[in-house]
Amino acid sequence: MTDYPGVMIEATSAGAILFRDTRGRREYLLLKSRPGDWEFPKGGVEGEEELQQTAIREVKEEAGIEDFRLLDGFREDYDYVFEANGNTIHKTVHLFVAKSYEASAELSSEHRDLQWRDYEQAINTITQDGPREILEDAHEFIDEALEDDEE
Repeated sequence: MTDYPGVMIEATSAGAILFRDTRGRREYLLLKSRPGDWEFPKGGVEGEEELQQTAIREVKEEAGIEDFRLLDGFREDYDYVFEANGNTIHKTVHLFVAKSYEASAELSSEHRDLQWRDYEQAINTITQDGPREILEDAHEFIDEALEDDEE
C-alpha cells in the first residue's frame, strides 16, 4: 500500500441490497454511479449513526423508497482504496439486505441511472468483485429467509 500518496483516511459506508418481488420474480435495484459503476444504494455514515440507520437513510435518499424493511441476520462488507484530493481513502462498505414493498424507485441526483435486474442480470451488471460476491451470498440468504417466511 506504499504507492499511494498523502494520508490514509478510513471511511465507512453502509447500504442495502434492495430487492422486490414482481409477479413471482425477484429483482434487485442497481444504481449507476457518476463514474459509471453499477452499485447498490449506499453512503457514508453520518455522526453517531448505526450502520443499519445509514443503510435505511441511503435507500430513502438514493432510491426514493420509503416502504421497505431490512432482513435480520445479513451483513457483509467489502473494501477498496481510492484517491481523492491528494489523500488515499480506504473505504469499507457494509451491505444489508432489504425487501422493498414499492415497485418503483426514483433516481436521485447522485446517480445516472437505475435498473431493477433479476439475479443473473445483476451479477453480470455489477462492476466490482466485492459487491458481486456479496450479492451471491445475499441471494442465497434471501432464498432461505423467504422459505422460512412461508412455513
